[in-house]
Amino acid sequence: MIWVTSEVDGKKYKEPFSKGIMSRSLNVADIGSQRAYDIANDIEKELLKDNVSEIASYDLANVVFDHLESVDPKIAEKYKNWRSLRASKKPLIILIGGASGVGTSSMAFELANRLRLKNLISTDMIREVMRKIVSKELSPVIHKSSFDAYESIRTPSIRIDSVIEGFISHVDVVNVGVEAIIERSVKEGISTIIEGVHIVPGFIRKDLMEENNIIIFTLTVDDEEAHKQRFYSRCRQPWVKRSLERYMENFGTIRKTQKFLVEQAKIHDTRIINNVEINETIDIMVGDILEKFGGKEDVGQES
Repeated sequence: MIWVTSEVDGKKYKEPFSKGIMSRSLNVADIGSQRAYDIANDIEKELLKDNVSEIASYDLANVVFDHLESVDPKIAEKYKNWRSLRASKKPLIILIGGASGVGTSSMAFELANRLRLKNLISTDMIREVMRKIVSKELSPVIHKSSFDAYESIRTPSIRIDSVIEGFISHVDVVNVGVEAIIERSVKEGISTIIEGVHIVPGFIRKDLMEENNIIIFTLTVDDEEAHKQRFYSRCRQPWVKRSLERYMENFGTIRKTQKFLVEQAKIHDTRIINNVEINETIDIMVGDILEKFGGKEDVGQES
């Protein structure tokens, strides 16, 4: 038995070495579950061979890094950056936006698994909570969907497209909840992924974006037919209660909101990803996260 020790608030804790936990940590480098487990198994054998019965998490991290260096320096660098990111005193806040049907929910779930993050929040859920608090009479826009919110505008502006005006109004209301969750996550030190159509570059307070480990992605489906197919696939699921007909009736406005999201992303220099293949999208997001936030501290600093 190998025990891994760590120190929290001046107290020493120990837990048994786990190949499963280590392999999940290694998998952030996208080396595949089996290869990650094999490497974790090899590291355990090395420790046993050296008669190690107890090791500090700091030292274990360096043992893993040295082993990965001998296997593949690129994997080792990704692992080092991930460990550094995990050691950061600031939580990681990942925002994933995109028009209805582009796959923000699916990608957020996959990314959470890859990065071993437990907190995943949908802006649709934020909107539902706000609907219970704010009456339809007081804010009719919040009681509509993002793509048909324009129908609730009493005096449409003549300066911009009514669909986009309705979308902006919808986002502005939900954004109050999004910012509150970001603030709470930062205050409590909880890494969080927030996904949904209401994540729009330029709409979240600048001070929140600049002072914390926050990164934003905008997903798209560039091909219109492929985008339609996403709705067909979604609505075929027996647990999904949403109407395919309603999506198809509003498909034009959904595409219009996507165009607006892309324009905003370009203005604010946000990564735009054409979400065609799951693994490719996740690899891009993980790569950007590690490049932006990883590598700032020594690999051994995580307790």
